[in-house]
Amino acid sequence: MTASDKTATTEQQAHWSQTREAGTMAAMRLVFFIYRVCGRKVFSVIMYPVAMYFVLCRKEQREASLQYLNAHYRLKPEVLQRKPGYRHVLLHFKTFAEVILDKMLGWLDEISEKDFVLSSPENIEALHNDDRGQLIIGSHFGNLEFCRGFMHRYSSKVINILVYDKHAGNFVKMMQDENNESRLNVFQVDEFDVTTIMMLKEKIDAGEWVFIAGDRVPLSGLERTVDVQFLGQQAPLPIGPYMLAKALACPVKLMFAYRYKAADNKVLFDVAPLCDKLQINRKTRQQDLQNYAQQFASKLEAHCLKAPYQWFNFYDFWQPGDTTSLTAGTKGEGK
Repeated sequence: MTASDKTATTEQQAHWSQTREAGTMAAMRLVFFIYRVCGRKVFSVIMYPVAMYFVLCRKEQREASLQYLNAHYRLKPEVLQRKPGYRHVLLHFKTFAEVILDKMLGWLDEISEKDFVLSSPENIEALHNDDRGQLIIGSHFGNLEFCRGFMHRYSSKVINILVYDKHAGNFVKMMQDENNESRLNVFQVDEFDVTTIMMLKEKIDAGEWVFIAGDRVPLSGLERTVDVQFLGQQAPLPIGPYMLAKALACPVKLMFAYRYKAADNKVLFDVAPLCDKLQINRKTRQQDLQNYAQQFASKLEAHCLKAPYQWFNFYDFWQPGDTTSLTAGTKGEGK
């Protein structure tokens, strides 16, 4: 085996797509059943032993959670108050279970406007008054399904969600079966070929929205990523959302929605414009892509610092095994 083969093998083993949760669909149905039968308070208590199972039995996810929480603690120790341990990991997993339930409620139940706190009302109003198609970059932070609840009053908006993970696609399809009046379409994509881009361009030209996640290494690996600074460390982020934005030639927004304890556990809803039309210069292509990805990473980091348990990338985000701090002045700096 050559050195490059070893690198490829290591990268494949470390890829988030290799660590999907077992029994995802059955777990989702069980979560919703417990909620319907027992109510929210009992559901919340029951989720503690479920979260404990993951702490005890899922080593990779447990260590990834601890790695992330430690990175958070180094930047803002007053939020977690003490150096993270497995108690913090337990709360992280429990929050994830609560968010799975909220994802379902975002599809199946009406969410009242009074349940939302808008961090940028002017940006949200401008978005809804804009008839142009939009590319919206989200993340595995919080719960973007809350957006559907918020936008229910805007019947003209059609949303198209691009997913890489088959479990995410299955979840959306399951929710569509439960609510066939939904205006959300889901497309499972492995890569953006010409046919896919043309299809998405038609949707953008029709004034529809396209959602894509910006915080996971693509299935093709690290070759189509750029390095950004996130929580004081160097991390790879995909260039796909920005290449797609250039091809679609449409406005690009960043969007976040999550329950925030400092706002009485209401849903904080944030929309931030990235650009009206993404520009990439051929001579400075890599730097331009890195600048856009860094803007996304900085916005994501700002929300993570406020609500640390709301980020759900349970794999080695600073892969491949490189947790070198950009601010520590170590040998890996600048690579």
